[in-house]
Amino acid sequence: MTDGAFCSDCFSSAQRIVSPCCDRCGTSLVNEAFGGARKICVSCQLKPPAWRKGRAAFVYDDWSRRIILSLKYSDRTENAAVLSREMGRAGALLLDQATLLVPVPMYRGKLWRRRYNQAALLARGLARHSHVPALLDGLERRRATKALARLSPKERYAEIVDTIIVREGREKRIAGQAVLLVDDVLTTGATASVCTDALLKAGALSVDILVSARTGRSDEQDVSYPEE
Repeated sequence: MTDGAFCSDCFSSAQRIVSPCCDRCGTSLVNEAFGGARKICVSCQLKPPAWRKGRAAFVYDDWSRRIILSLKYSDRTENAAVLSREMGRAGALLLDQATLLVPVPMYRGKLWRRRYNQAALLARGLARHSHVPALLDGLERRRATKALARLSPKERYAEIVDTIIVREGREKRIAGQAVLLVDDVLTTGATASVCTDALLKAGALSVDILVSARTGRSDEQDVSYPEE
């Protein structure tokens, strides 16, 4: 990337998620027949996610992993501007319906060490492009959790459940809003589910999710994936 935009090599290497994709989780579909009339993958038909709709800008592969992890761990905060712009394109319909952007929160100890929450940077970029307001501290993590990357989907959910709540004093900002939850990567959806539950309990009218990249359903336990 150069000057906040993709260079020609990056542009040609990017694996964007375009139609057909699942309307609920954003994963790519081999063809439209796999999603049926409702454009929903088999996994979401069998076990619908907590949120209403989901989109991702990219497939989580070697290319997108390099950009996201350098944002997350190497202070390459300029990557957030590029990623949020691409997320805005992928999630344009969701942004049109949203009235409030809320990022997935980071536990305060990790935030102090890293100095920024990458999901909040992405939400801020989306707010700038879309003019949908962002509530950057709408959610909070009550305690630290162990690394989720090596855990199964059930183990992830058990580890994260009840750890994310709406921050005290933010309920009125969330009640009645069409919330768009923002994060860097969607893997099993455990963290996103807990965030969605907290937002709905606080009175959100609806919750959709928009992320930079989405893992493949068949690869969700790959240990190279980041923590949620």
